[in-house]
Amino acid sequence: MPCPRPRTTLSPPWPSPCATPTATSARPPSPGFRPAPPCSPSSAIRCADWAAPVRDRARELLRAELPARTPQELAALAPLLLRIDRRERGTFAAGLLETALRTPPYDHLKAQLGSADRDTRRFAHRIAAAEKVLDPAEFARTAAQDPDVVVQSCCAEAALAGVLPDAYDEVLGPLLAARNPQVRAAGVTALRKAERPVEAEPFLADRSPVVRACARYVVRQYDIDPLPVYRAWCAERDPAALPIGAPIGLAECGSRQDAGLLWPLTEHPDPAIRSRAVAGLRALDVFDTGRLIPLLDDPSPAVTRETVASLIPSARRIPVDHLVDRLTPDRPRHHRLASIRLLAAQGGFRQLRILRTLLEDEDTKVREWAGQTR
Repeated sequence: MPCPRPRTTLSPPWPSPCATPTATSARPPSPGFRPAPPCSPSSAIRCADWAAPVRDRARELLRAELPARTPQELAALAPLLLRIDRRERGTFAAGLLETALRTPPYDHLKAQLGSADRDTRRFAHRIAAAEKVLDPAEFARTAAQDPDVVVQSCCAEAALAGVLPDAYDEVLGPLLAARNPQVRAAGVTALRKAERPVEAEPFLADRSPVVRACARYVVRQYDIDPLPVYRAWCAERDPAALPIGAPIGLAECGSRQDAGLLWPLTEHPDPAIRSRAVAGLRALDVFDTGRLIPLLDDPSPAVTRETVASLIPSARRIPVDHLVDRLTPDRPRHHRLASIRLLAAQGGFRQLRILRTLLEDEDTKVREWAGQTR
């Protein structure tokens, strides 16, 4: 019987990751080589580990290596540190990040202000506002340009908190021209402190209700009544001279007697004016079913939506046949959807049977809205 061959252990052709490099295998470092510290991401993650020994050792490593990171390296690591902060034991890493960002000359902080990560940008701008790292004009420009509403609000408040009496022009310009209504409202409110009530008057007709409210507050502080301003705008014969927000602004501070100025605006050539005129009539609690029903055929979906909202409380006064005529496939979609909403508001077996016939309609939106009434 042949003897079994002795088992031999063959070494792999690649070096073991745990093997200590020998003098023959070590390579000299290249010029400019910078040895990296222990892996910062893994150290940050282990800072929230459930095991105390692992957690303590990771925190020691992160505490030692984080201050040595360049602003660009810390900017790449910051999103991870802030996400770890949401974990049960993850506050340590975010605390080290905050300490690094609050350390003058704020090079690490300035590198975070333009981060692509939203949470990092919010975190950095809150610290920048608290430490007053940027001047008010820079905060105002950021409030007007940053896409995140939280950063916009934070920077707008910081800009107005630090502005000097002779530097309002640099701050108010970007704020008043901002797209976000909250930022515009902050700029309009600051016009009171700047003693510029006349500049607030154009914002009485702003598209945003919060901006209009702030503008009314500012002008009233200087004994300017906004109601005559609104009435003069709505009585303007030149259609191009009427600001878009004037009809709804008149309704917000006027009375039911002002409905006479709003009814002619339901025929204005601008659909934005027409829709706000209908909304203003509803805000004044003025309902005339006979005059509102023809607006259901308006070519603008916005006008039709506002008309439907005004007619729903009195939907039973609308003839069913009038609504059925507007359900035909050749009608615009917003006309058909308006009829569906009003038929559903009317209730009744006939209306439900009519809506049920639309469950096989070719228009997906029509089928969806008709199905919600079953």
